[in-house]
Amino acid sequence: MAEVCWPYFDPEYENFSNRINPPRVSVDNASCRNCTLIKFDSVNKPGILLEVVQILTDLDFIITKAYVSSDGGWFMDVFHVTDQQGKKITDSKTIDLIEKALGPKSQNKDELKNWSGKRVGVHSVGDHIVIELIGRDRPGLLSEISAVLASLHFNVVVAEVWTHNRRTACVLYVNDGARQAVDDPKRISLMEEQLNNILRGYEDGEKVASRTSLSMSFTHIDRRLHQMLFADRDYESYGVTTTDVECPPSFRPKITIECCEEKGYSVVNVRCKDRAKLMFDIVCTLTDMQYVVSHATISSDRPYASQEYFIRHMDGCTLDTEGEKERVIKCIEAAIQRRVSEGVSLELCAKDRVGLLSEVTRILRENGLTVCRAGISTRGEQALNVFYVRDASGNSVDMKTIEALRKEIGKTMMVDVKKVPTHDKEQETRGWAKTSFFFGNLLERFLA
Repeated sequence: MAEVCWPYFDPEYENFSNRINPPRVSVDNASCRNCTLIKFDSVNKPGILLEVVQILTDLDFIITKAYVSSDGGWFMDVFHVTDQQGKKITDSKTIDLIEKALGPKSQNKDELKNWSGKRVGVHSVGDHIVIELIGRDRPGLLSEISAVLASLHFNVVVAEVWTHNRRTACVLYVNDGARQAVDDPKRISLMEEQLNNILRGYEDGEKVASRTSLSMSFTHIDRRLHQMLFADRDYESYGVTTTDVECPPSFRPKITIECCEEKGYSVVNVRCKDRAKLMFDIVCTLTDMQYVVSHATISSDRPYASQEYFIRHMDGCTLDTEGEKERVIKCIEAAIQRRVSEGVSLELCAKDRVGLLSEVTRILRENGLTVCRAGISTRGEQALNVFYVRDASGNSVDMKTIEALRKEIGKTMMVDVKKVPTHDKEQETRGWAKTSFFFGNLLERFLA
């Protein structure tokens, strides 16, 4: 499909329109007993739904219901949200942040970047280099990457690692260990060369692209990972080996696309297991595929979620061919599955230092564990890491291995082991676990 650019919007006109009709946001805790209602309306513009959902996601809210409409040049939506514990949003500072992030002064996102309660998304970590890596996944790859960074005395302060369909994508924020940017061109060039050698080190005859890119700018990590994997066409199958874990039929999202001729929309219906950030992942993918969501209805009946989107392509066309529909279905399914992790999660807390990530991933590798997904962050002087792990064959990890690992790692850092639900009938009756990265209790115990 040919690339379609956004329509041109004169910045001065947009600012003038915002001054006449500024965005309005209200936080309502009275209308619903179990959740907080966030009502937002503004002049419609390209990408506004993703912008709003991204802000709510970055605030670690769970969206249980949502109603979106953007006919007639005006964007209106209502979100039913809770915190990660399923409670209303009652903290006055958080409510004030919502109003500032979505309201008339929403052009300045600095407060959101620096909000101490946020775990992922756009990180403000001072001077840094952003490293983006994408390539063929294999056991021990994260260990090799972190070993290169440690050997060159780079400190990883924030990172996200996703694996899907035998591909891995990483976004890492690094500095020189003294919270200063690295300004030595030779050192940076050497790092890039060594990382590219690692990504090219796995050859099995397949033509699989690998690349490393560096920048000095901030990026929304989750959004960028979706873009990287989408551009790498991870929604296409590279073939199945014995080490690949197939998604259980009971979990596979049920996605259909129908035509609403009287309104001129294609209607995308998604039903799947509910989880945190599900709406963000789907809206992000539709936006990156150049589709505009005009209306949407989101509901969660734990453990399942139902989401309906009325979409058109940016050129105004609907999905008329079976090929277009099949591609959208594959891309949405990939977006949903990229963040899904099963098995065991290890949450680690330790004093931040150069080489910490390399040490932890080396121990995981030596114990025969492979990292399916990882989140690395830094709060003050403390490094907070979570790893979703399986064995080298892609199967669940034996708990004896986990206990041995806990004893080895636990000598120098706090370790919390959690069993991530599998797709059996027992879990279907109990509901779906939230998969966001949270370390509150672990950090409190470490600092005690």
